Amino acid sequence: MSDTEDFATLYEKNRKAEAEANAINKAVLFDALSAAGITSVSVSFNGESDSGQIEDITAYPNGDQHRLPDVQLSIQRVEWGTGKRDSHQSAMRDAIEQLCYDFLEQEHGGWENDDGAFGEFTFDVAGRSITLEFNGRFSDFTTSSHTF
Repeated sequence: MSDTEDFATLYEKNRKAEAEANAINKAVLFDALSAAGITSVSVSFNGESDSGQIEDITAYPNGDQHRLPDVQLSIQRVEWGTGKRDSHQSAMRDAIEQLCYDFLEQEHGGWENDDGAFGEFTFDVAGRSITLEFNGRFSDFTTSSHTF
């Protein structure tokens, strides 16, 4: 097996473990949000020129903006190269942020590079779903040539 095949195998193993961890973390997070009376969460992100960040996390119980509760959650993380998951404690806000980064990586790896991207995650607690509105930026140009 070549180094490329080894890397491809490790990458696929890690990707599968990340998807499993994301599903577990999503369930843990929705249970905690529901218990706290939060009905939706909005998370905005923005990135370009090889850096990107979560810009804002806003929680809404019944439509009114509210602070996230200061609770610790047991969140799964994946060790690169082994596919092994381990559990660690994370503040709810940090868990939301990490899950959003993980979903961005899962669906739009490199979202922060070059012209980058921006968008918003919307957490629907009752529906237990997360919707991602993703806006990828790109450069464009028009070329014309004339001989007179």
